[in-house]
Amino acid sequence: MNKHPAFPVSLIKPYSSSDKELFPLRNKPPLEIPPLEEGEEKKILKLLEERRARNKKERDYLVRYRNPTQEDEWILEKDIKNSDKLLRRFGNERKAKQYKNQALLSFKTNKVY
Repeated sequence: MNKHPAFPVSLIKPYSSSDKELFPLRNKPPLEIPPLEEGEEKKILKLLEERRARNKKERDYLVRYRNPTQEDEWILEKDIKNSDKLLRRFGNERKAKQYKNQALLSFKTNKVY
């Protein structure tokens, strides 16, 4: 009687790359994403996170752009256009998240059995 599952070693075969005749769709070339044109401006969709270095007064923000081909990146607060509007929205979302977490914690601790 085996106490653990066993697999016969005789059934193991060495790995070989996909056969193009058997799997024609497997090796599709990746889609090319067109680069931004020089005149095209990066538009910020939303601020995701905030960080501050120890000895610096300036804050960095993780920014998500409207164009889905661009990755999120950290930029300085002074480099954000329309920063007051985006910062206000970021602060409100952060407060709402904290309020929601506090409400959930108080609900969990005040259960009546």
